[in-house]
Amino acid sequence: MTNLEITTQRLANQHLTTPTFEKPDEVVAALGAVQAQDYAGAKWALAQRMKGGSTDAALDEQFNKGTILRTHLSRPTWHFVTPADIRWMLELTAPRVNAFNAFMYRKLELDDAVFKKSNAVISKALRGGKQKARAELASELERAGISTKDGVRLGYLVMRAELEGVVCSGARKGKQFTYALLEERAPPVKKLKRDEALYELTRRYFLTRGPATAQDFVWWSGLTMADAKKGIEMCASLFEKEQIGEQIFWFRASAPLSIKKAPTAYLLPNYDEYFIGYKDRSAIGERVQARTPEELNRALFVHIIFVNGQIVGGWRRTLKKDSVRAELDLLAPLTKTEARAVADAAGEYAKFLGLALELAEKAFDGKREVGLFS
Repeated sequence: MTNLEITTQRLANQHLTTPTFEKPDEVVAALGAVQAQDYAGAKWALAQRMKGGSTDAALDEQFNKGTILRTHLSRPTWHFVTPADIRWMLELTAPRVNAFNAFMYRKLELDDAVFKKSNAVISKALRGGKQKARAELASELERAGISTKDGVRLGYLVMRAELEGVVCSGARKGKQFTYALLEERAPPVKKLKRDEALYELTRRYFLTRGPATAQDFVWWSGLTMADAKKGIEMCASLFEKEQIGEQIFWFRASAPLSIKKAPTAYLLPNYDEYFIGYKDRSAIGERVQARTPEELNRALFVHIIFVNGQIVGGWRRTLKKDSVRAELDLLAPLTKTEARAVADAAGEYAKFLGLALELAEKAFDGKREVGLFS
C-alpha cells in the first residue's frame, strides 16, 4: 500500500471525497467524535462532509438546538459528539482523561470532596433549563466557597463536571459558550457495557479513519494499547489489514478505490480529523518533506491546505464586514490546475460564511508574493 493509496482511502472514508450526509449530527455520529476546541474550524470540518455543504449560520443553529453537543472527551480536549453517544463515550474515555489530569488536580488541590461539592453547586445553578456561561458558574462557585483561582482551577472544575456527565454544552449567548445539565440537554439512552462501548468506538474510528494503526487509535482515543488491541480484535471481521514495515494498518473491507486524475484540494481546519486523527502523519507529508520544522510550524500554525491528500501549506482567515481574506502560505509549488482547485476550495469556504472572498498568497519559498491566484 502506497501513501497515495492510504490518503485516497482516508479521504473517502472520512467522507471528504464524496460527502453523503444531510445533517451535522450524522457526520459526528459516523466519526464518533470530532475535535472541536476551535469551534469555528470544527463547524467548517462538518460542512465539508455534508452533501451540498452547509452554512456557518445553519451549524450555529443546530448547535444551539443541541443536535450536536460539545464537551471534553479525550486527550483531553473538546469534541463534538451526539446526544445519543455522549454518555457511553464519556464512561469509556473519562477515566483516562482524569488520569491525565491527575497532576493538575493535585497541584490545584482538587480532590473528590471538592468535585462533589462543585458538581452540586453547578447542578443547582443550571437546574430547570438554565444555561450559564463559565464566568457565571465561577460566581456561583465562589459564593459557595470554592476558589476558581484566576480561571485555571475553574477550567478543571467545569471539565470534571463534563467528564462525570453532569454538564455539557448549552446554546451560545452571543459569542459566549454556555453549559447546561446533560440530563436536561440529552434524552437518556440505553447504557452500553464497557466492551460494547469499546467495540463501537473502535469500529467507528477505523471505518472512518482507516487505513490507520493501533498506535493511531491510542493517540486519538486516549485509551490504552491493551484496549486498542482488544477493540481491534472484537472488530477484526469488519476490517482488512496490511503490514507496511513494522506497522499494521487496519481499514474497512471494501472494493479498491479509484484514484482521481484531476487534483482535489481542501482548506481544512487545523484540528480536522484528517490531520489530527493520526499519531503518524507521514503519509500526508510527502510534498513538504524538504521543509524545516520552523517552516512547517509557521505555515501550519492555523489551518492546513491539502492537494490530493498531501499537505502543501497553511492558510489563515481574516473576517471583514462583507468579505473574508484567506491568506495561503504555500510550502510546495503548485501547478496551475492545482492552484485553481485550491482557489475553488477557498471559494467554498467563503460561501460557507456567506461572504465575498479575498485571496492572498506567499510563494512556496516564503519570500515573495506570486500570482498563481490573481
